Amino acid sequence: MTTTAARTTSTDTEAPLVLTTDAPRTLGFLDQFTLWGNFGISLFGPVTGALVAAYTGSLVKGLLAVVVGCGIGALVLGGAAVFGSQTGAPAMASLRGLFGRRGSVAPTVLNIAQNIGWATMEIIVISQAAVAVTSERWRWLFVIIAGVIATAMAVRPLGSVKLLRKFMVWLVLIASVYLFVAVLSKPVHDIPQDSVFGFWPAVDLAAAGVVSFAPLAADYTRHSRTNKAAFAGSALGYGLAAILYYALGVLAVATLQTNSTDVITALVTLPAGAIALFVLLVDEVDEAYANVYSTTMAAHNLIGHVDRRWISLVIGVLATGLALLVDLGNYTQFLYLIGSVFIPLFAAAIADFFLVSKMRWDVSDTARFRWPPTLAWVCGFVAYQLVNPGTVEGWSPFWLDLQQRLFNGQPVPGWLGATYTSIVISMLAAILFGRLGKSRAR
Repeated sequence: MTTTAARTTSTDTEAPLVLTTDAPRTLGFLDQFTLWGNFGISLFGPVTGALVAAYTGSLVKGLLAVVVGCGIGALVLGGAAVFGSQTGAPAMASLRGLFGRRGSVAPTVLNIAQNIGWATMEIIVISQAAVAVTSERWRWLFVIIAGVIATAMAVRPLGSVKLLRKFMVWLVLIASVYLFVAVLSKPVHDIPQDSVFGFWPAVDLAAAGVVSFAPLAADYTRHSRTNKAAFAGSALGYGLAAILYYALGVLAVATLQTNSTDVITALVTLPAGAIALFVLLVDEVDEAYANVYSTTMAAHNLIGHVDRRWISLVIGVLATGLALLVDLGNYTQFLYLIGSVFIPLFAAAIADFFLVSKMRWDVSDTARFRWPPTLAWVCGFVAYQLVNPGTVEGWSPFWLDLQQRLFNGQPVPGWLGATYTSIVISMLAAILFGRLGKSRAR
């Protein structure tokens, strides 16, 4: 392992203020498990689950798509988590080992953009849930409160992890059990068939929601004591929580006859549902905090000498301001775009890290550009777009036309999923190109 040059040692139990300070290794398996479990328990879970139910048009297929998609995503997340525990570098700085110092700028900029978007959407969904419990006129106040708390947590991230483990996890478990019991006590109805796209597009949706946290993983697992704690804590914690909360959305569609737009309101109308949702609303702040803090860590790959606390303040203010001005937008296509970028990226990274580089990445300021994993990422991205081009105006028509030519005007086979296709192609390409690169170097 080669770490960032001219590093200094941290004597504090908090996260380093600049990139060149070594991260304290204070988090064990239970810390990681509860942290990632809290991240996985999100109000976006039922929203995504409701979309999965609509895409499959079936309760059984919807639940199966959730398990398959979240399971694939959790394995990618766990693999990405080991980058941090092994190198000691935050997520985007660790990708210097994959793309070189200059090459890591591209995923860093993309990650900053998606994290600001996620932080904004988290604050929006918190305010919307609060409005469902109270009144629309107070939305602006809930936005500001959520933004302030999330920013404060980002300033002291390790202290926030300890707080989540000691208190919030128990309240969240009680609220979660109640919601499941309340939803399952209702009779099951047929799911509408007007938005059915198929099983594998639903899997892509579920996987993208989980993999969206892979670019954040190393920001927290760099504080892990062991690689095993990093992998198991993140994959199990987030994966299990995501399966449960996506499944809650699927079940809500079948029993409460709701949809992705109204699923939160439907849960609030349950007896004592407002109390349970209030607990989850408070817990939702940790997702906003994670995105604010990880935006800061990504920015450190570009400006590592700047105190992270000032960066967090700027990001927190920006996300809060955007949440006051914008709407939730096209959440589904946002997830697909994230998936098409980061699923193949981290699949290529995992293959290169474990099988090509043998867990020896150069994450220093002098790390050189590497073409094999970059080309593997591009191959996986193209494969994802060809299978699932989405419906983004000005972008999707190009891929749809290419798809039609590739499949001779026939629809994509139902068994072909964008998630596993891009993972397989990215990994195989990373291994093949990586070995070719080594042969040329010799």
